[in-house]
Amino acid sequence: MHATLQPVLVLLASAVLVVVLFRYLKQPPLLGYLIVGVAIGPHALGWVRETETVRELAEIGVVFLMFSIGLEFSLAKLRAMRRTALGLGSAQVAATLLAVMGVALLLGVPWQGALVLGGALAMSSTAILAKLLAERFELNTEHGRQIIGILLFQDIAVVPLLIIIPALAAPAGDLAASVGWAMLKAAAVLTLLLFAGQRVMRSWFHVVARGKSSELFVLNVLLVTLGIAYITELAGLSLALGAFVAGVLISETEYRHQVEEDIKPFRDVLLGLFFVTIGMLLDFRVTWQNAWVAVILVALVATKTLLIFGIARLAGTSASVALRTGLALGACGEFGFVLLAHANNARILSPEFLQPVLAAMVLSMLATPFIIQRSEAIVRRLNANEWMMRAMQLHNIAVQSMAATEHVLICGYGRTGQNLSRFLEQENMPVIALDIDPERIREAAAAGEHVVFGDAGRREVLVAAGLMRARVLAITYADTGSALRILEHAHALRPDLPVVVRTQDDTDIDKLKAAGAAEVVSEIMEGSLMLASTTLMLVGTPLNRVLRRIRETREHHYHLFRGFFRGATDARDDYEDADHVQHPRLHSVMITQGAPAIGSNFAALDLASLGVEVSAVRRRNVRTVDPGPDTVIEEGDIVVILGTKKNIAAAEMKLLEG
Repeated sequence: MHATLQPVLVLLASAVLVVVLFRYLKQPPLLGYLIVGVAIGPHALGWVRETETVRELAEIGVVFLMFSIGLEFSLAKLRAMRRTALGLGSAQVAATLLAVMGVALLLGVPWQGALVLGGALAMSSTAILAKLLAERFELNTEHGRQIIGILLFQDIAVVPLLIIIPALAAPAGDLAASVGWAMLKAAAVLTLLLFAGQRVMRSWFHVVARGKSSELFVLNVLLVTLGIAYITELAGLSLALGAFVAGVLISETEYRHQVEEDIKPFRDVLLGLFFVTIGMLLDFRVTWQNAWVAVILVALVATKTLLIFGIARLAGTSASVALRTGLALGACGEFGFVLLAHANNARILSPEFLQPVLAAMVLSMLATPFIIQRSEAIVRRLNANEWMMRAMQLHNIAVQSMAATEHVLICGYGRTGQNLSRFLEQENMPVIALDIDPERIREAAAAGEHVVFGDAGRREVLVAAGLMRARVLAITYADTGSALRILEHAHALRPDLPVVVRTQDDTDIDKLKAAGAAEVVSEIMEGSLMLASTTLMLVGTPLNRVLRRIRETREHHYHLFRGFFRGATDARDDYEDADHVQHPRLHSVMITQGAPAIGSNFAALDLASLGVEVSAVRRRNVRTVDPGPDTVIEEGDIVVILGTKKNIAAAEMKLLEG
């Protein structure tokens, strides 16, 4: 028992420390897991040996990764991105696979190993790129959509490769029959599961959901995922393929989003363990001494980048967009490791050959964030027309905004931005809107609306859109990071300009106000305000009193609505953003007999120094909202405090224990 527990504890402790560090550095945790594996593996510190237990846990991690991909798979999404996914994606995978196969065959690698190697190196990292593009607000740009479309096809291309890898390990004489039999079995099993399984899956989930038990629901998800994976393994196929099928089946039901949320903790932990075991395969000393690693790394990234650039150009993409797409997809991805792990288990590739390839793949993934960050500078340096295109873009914005003065500059032309624009036009107020979705801009501009392509987070774009002549600036999309950047530019250029910012809830109101926002409009707070005002009027409250309540609430920045009492169904809301920042909550504290706070007033207790605000006090069934600093606490009082979970715990201790 101790021999099994020791490596797991080492893995967990190392992973926690490194992931905390990588989150602090704002880098994908996946890279941290790889580094952990390299450091504690048998080829470095030797704290963990590659045991059967560790390998089995890692295999389950792959199962959940493939399940997540199946869960996100949708024919509707594939149809919507068919030109990019099926066109560019298939061309990229085929071209990279053939190029790598050709080089590997020249180096004397058997064709089976060359095929697996080509498939593995054709993959790019969906996990890293999706996160980086989202952080840079590039998901809706032309190159962002191309990258996501190609990644979508890569995810699909893993499935046939997983089917044929076990068959490739058969003896040369039986190889054709083995591959054919594997494909036949796969077709039969997949047909049975996908066609007969859909109806059964939906009916079964209805039965489980009627139990109204979250524990039962999670157990059922685990049963379905591992059960279908086991069925495919019994058929001579891989566990990962079965998990993908399970995900596809559930994706067609109405329980998809709940399932995705429930399996996330299992998936992330076990997937992290898988990447740790991949890192353990890497012998850093051999890698450091092997010149082939640098050669493979440079050749791999350069070849993939050039191939994708060429394919995108042939498809009619502009040079700058094609180059950005190629730079993003030039590195390797997590599915490459999945395929190589299967090839290693099937003894298709020799460990000596696998070492430099693994090293190059790990290094390419580590380089991905830095390549993405420098991609703009690289594109401008290599593409002489990029400067001209940027200048033309700014010129187009300036031309459309030239006649506008005392206008409202709208950042973001989604549903909220469009509604605001129509409202302003009713008052004959001039409007200029900025957005980065070309399709939306094309549709809106064709209808005669004043919207232009431009990233509002860039200083020069704001200037070109007439920031210096604008009357009001409105940020209509709920993204605090982007809003803070726009506020920084606006404050530097026009400190007198009023800025209205939309946000999701009350979490970042104070932060946005401190950054210079004149008003912050919270969706949840405004919804609550409208609901409350409508209810007041329906129960007979005079209209002037309702309007006064609304005005007071807004003037105090929704202070009345700040925080709420959380329940078991709100557990996930404690950590709602990427940096794991806790959101405020309300909490009731009963002042028990002998509590040291009895007889003290709130000024003396100074709970504000702990980051906590006193919202109300209930005494003898009478509730006082916003008690003053001179309010003296008595035994039996219920003190309602507002703060984060951590700060509330400290304040409660001070009230009850001193």
